[in-house]
Amino acid sequence: MLNKKEQRARRARTTRTRIAKQGVARLTVFRSNLHIYASVIAGDGTRVLASASTSEADVRKELGTPGKGGNAAAAEVIGKRIAERAKAAGIEKVAFDRAGYAYHGRVKALAEAARAAGLQF
Repeated sequence: MLNKKEQRARRARTTRTRIAKQGVARLTVFRSNLHIYASVIAGDGTRVLASASTSEADVRKELGTPGKGGNAAAAEVIGKRIAERAKAAGIEKVAFDRAGYAYHGRVKALAEAARAAGLQF
């Protein structure tokens, strides 16, 4: 029987194999209790092209109170920032890799904010 972490890893693996076949850059998400992280990874999986997280000093100042990096409002800020950075790196289209997390709450907020900021997926 798999534990919660192993189940998420299994779901992530199936998603990543499907995205690898497409050969496009992927927007991947990691969430902890305190922060949320987003990275755009090249289609061949060799390098990170853009990244954003709530652990960055200027984002923490923008969010205000310490410990507010783990909510949907913070995820929206990161969604906008990752879209801007990806576009600056010349990436318009990505595949969304939710890393085995449910498309709900913070993950959904990040994805919708990135779409609203002009990233296509």
